[in-house]
Amino acid sequence: MTLEEMHGLDNAIESTNSDRMQCAGKALEELLVSAQSQECVTVGVYESAKLMNADPDSVAFCVLAADEDDEGDIALQIHFTLIQAFCCENDIDIVRLNDIKPLADILGNTEEAEEPKDLHCILITNPNQNAWKDAALEKLHVFCEESRASNEWVPSITLPER
Repeated sequence: MTLEEMHGLDNAIESTNSDRMQCAGKALEELLVSAQSQECVTVGVYESAKLMNADPDSVAFCVLAADEDDEGDIALQIHFTLIQAFCCENDIDIVRLNDIKPLADILGNTEEAEEPKDLHCILITNPNQNAWKDAALEKLHVFCEESRASNEWVPSITLPER
């Protein structure tokens, strides 16, 4: 294989990974909107931990989100590590976002007269095993499975611009 062929192969792999991430980002946006309308969203690190402790079988998907400002927050990183471990142990698919603003746009950042929501951890729940199936959730399950196959246990994705 020539150097030019290897470079072309590298570009094709990079393009495929970028396309996968874009599809996953769109699927996550669809899932969040759909789950919110079904009232199947738990928002916040503390609320998510309570739910996972009480009923881990109801959790269908987990999103961890942090901005650059949050990278130095040791307490948040410890929470993320514990949540990731719990999700892996309980076969819950999980992704990371590196920007909270799109989540705020989708889920609504504040409710009237309240503090901003803690959008660092979002759980998509499934109240009954067969009650709620979503095509976007299936796409994200496939994305996570493919990521694990390439040893990326908590893949990072980006939500599309709104």
